[in-house]
Amino acid sequence: MAAVAASELADGEVVFVGIGLPNLACNLARATHAPNLVLIYESGAVGAVPERLPVSIGDPALVTGSLMVCGMADVFQLFLQNGRIEVGFLGGAQVDRYGNINTTVIGPYERPAVRLPGSGGAAEIAVHARRTLIVAKLNPRAFPEQVDFITSPGQRCRGTARRELGMPGAGPVKVITDKAILAADETTGEMVLAALYPGVSADEVQAGVGWPLARASRLGAVAPPSGEELRLLREVLDPKKLYLRG
Repeated sequence: MAAVAASELADGEVVFVGIGLPNLACNLARATHAPNLVLIYESGAVGAVPERLPVSIGDPALVTGSLMVCGMADVFQLFLQNGRIEVGFLGGAQVDRYGNINTTVIGPYERPAVRLPGSGGAAEIAVHARRTLIVAKLNPRAFPEQVDFITSPGQRCRGTARRELGMPGAGPVKVITDKAILAADETTGEMVLAALYPGVSADEVQAGVGWPLARASRLGAVAPPSGEELRLLREVLDPKKLYLRG
């Protein structure tokens, strides 16, 4: 998943980095094909060049050598809301048919079965980033047809397209999972099967989502990580297995 997410990033792009696999993916891209990637962290580190994998958005490694250190309000107002973030990474407890993300509650909002951490900056990223990538493992409970609560908007929110709601960014264009890549259909906004990982069947992917999964007109195949990517991930970027556990 980290290698596939890294491959989605182009050299020189401005990326709003989250902690977890997106953090690993961005630093892998910077160590391979995208050395000029501009990494921006929610805590205020702009143009971060960490010598080691940061463990949180407040890690001191993000400050050393960065282009700028500012307040969180500046990150959101000057960069994100100003249209300067080209790629945003998001994950969530639930991702639905149209790429809506739930990180607020499981069950009804008034009496939830589980209360989750909430939005943080995720809603702003989903609205304003020029495009958003979602990283999440396939699981029927995590991929229902409709999320219990829309924390971060996808391509359609309760039947209304994001453009009709005045959202400037393209929203979630791809969902990178542990079995396949789902992509937003340009006409309907629905997440469809776009590419399969080696050894994975379309039926396996269907078993992990809660709606009849349509397929792209041309189904792609995802190459496995290269030997150099695996070496960087395991020996250089995450030797302590902060994110590569299991």
